Amino acid sequence: MGDALHALGSVLMTADTVGGVFSYAIELARALAGHGVRTSLATMGGPLSAAQCEATASVPGLALFESPYRLEWMDDPWDDVARAGDWLLELEERVRPDVVHLNGYAHAALGFRAPKLVVAHSCVLSWWSAVLGGDAPPQYDRYRREVARGLAAASAVVAPTRAMLDALLRHHGALSRRTRAVVIPNAADLDRFAPRPKEAFILAVGRLWDQAKNVASLGEVAPHLPWPIRVAGSDVHPGGGARPIPSLEHLGVLSPSGVADALARASIYAHPARYEPFGLSVLEAALSGCALVLGDIPSLREVWRDAAVYVDPGHTEALRRALQTLIDAPGLRQEMASRARARAFDFSPRRMARSYLHLYGDLRRRAFAARRSAAREAAGAAAAAAVGGE
Repeated sequence: MGDALHALGSVLMTADTVGGVFSYAIELARALAGHGVRTSLATMGGPLSAAQCEATASVPGLALFESPYRLEWMDDPWDDVARAGDWLLELEERVRPDVVHLNGYAHAALGFRAPKLVVAHSCVLSWWSAVLGGDAPPQYDRYRREVARGLAAASAVVAPTRAMLDALLRHHGALSRRTRAVVIPNAADLDRFAPRPKEAFILAVGRLWDQAKNVASLGEVAPHLPWPIRVAGSDVHPGGGARPIPSLEHLGVLSPSGVADALARASIYAHPARYEPFGLSVLEAALSGCALVLGDIPSLREVWRDAAVYVDPGHTEALRRALQTLIDAPGLRQEMASRARARAFDFSPRRMARSYLHLYGDLRRRAFAARRSAAREAAGAAAAAAVGGE
């Protein structure tokens, strides 16, 4: 096949601007740049924040393409999803990537020339089951169909945990034989997060309006603890309306350096999630030397093993007791923080990039072999037709 096939030059990657997918995309793009791979990043979901613009500027060779298109999980998004699809096909024609890396589902059904993979960061159906119980209502039937079409067309499907991959298959059905299913954990920059002298407060980071994060339970226990609980993140739902929780100390939306500073000083990181496919903020907290109190769900158990304290997300008294125990026991708190930090070193950007580069290379080899096989078949059919016409 030659060295040219193995020399990956560029990737077209999508990302939304609403949640942790953007941070994941920037971290991966930066790590890929270390291998000489250029990333063209196509964003959807809304304008970039000042902090997000700063983050993109820090990645060598990254080309940013912004759009206002709504995301497939938002209310009535399908006209925007279609327009975004046309835009992505035009971008592919312009940048000529070696691989199309989609951090969403529906656009995998498009006829990209390059091999395409889908990364399953979350999905509405598994979110609904974990957070609200039961099946998502009929209003998400179109979403079901579009996700199924995208998964069927993808050359590979990646998830950050086995738990998320299992949930995806459970809610959307088995993948085709030709589609690879791979678990590649997310990562955080080891140099950006480090412990500092710890202070007497508990921290949570994330979208306060997302019921999956279960920040409301922290609001319930906060009045009964001697330490304050501080929360960083947006309390404004994409559909509009702020939802602050009075008993918590709201830090607002912080810059990446502001988040790193808050994590470095926090003694305990609380994330009593009902649904969390990986938990990038938890990884950042662990690197920052925080003791972890997490929702007892399969994905978080998979990632953190014995390096966290787990609580039933629906049991606020268990959450209060776990936090109080760590407040009262500095030795235990330090031990759990040390375990978490040691475990966090397994999730490096270098390791993540190598896993993706291996997958990209495999997809390109398979695409090359398929084209070569099709060319041989076409040549054979032409030769047979020529003989038959004599």
